[in-house]
Amino acid sequence: MRSSVGSEANMAANFILAPEVELDISEAYCWYEERRSGLGEEFLSCVDACIQEISRTPEMHATIHEEYRRALVRRFPYAVFYESMDGTVTVYCVFHTSRDPKKWRQRLK
Repeated sequence: MRSSVGSEANMAANFILAPEVELDISEAYCWYEERRSGLGEEFLSCVDACIQEISRTPEMHATIHEEYRRALVRRFPYAVFYESMDGTVTVYCVFHTSRDPKKWRQRLK
C-alpha cells in the first residue's frame, strides 16, 4: 500500500488531513485488496484524484451539512467530507456512502 494519499508538493499550501482519514483509507484499501489484487491500488488512485481536485477547487462541491462539503470518489461508493475556510482545506473523513450519516457527522466539529 502506498504510504499516503497525494503528495505535499501537489496540494494547496494549507491542506490538512485529519488523522482518522488515513485509517478510513487504509481500511477501505485492505477491503478492496482482499476482493481482488490491485483493486485497493485503484481505490487509492481514485481517492487521490478526488483529494487533488478538492485542493485545486475546494468551493466546487456542494455544502451538505453546515459549512462542510462532500466530494464523491470516482468509481467507488465513497465520499470525502471536508471544510474549506480562510484558504485552508481540512479533510475530516472518507466514508462509504451507504454508512449511517450520523457516523460522518460525528467526525465533523
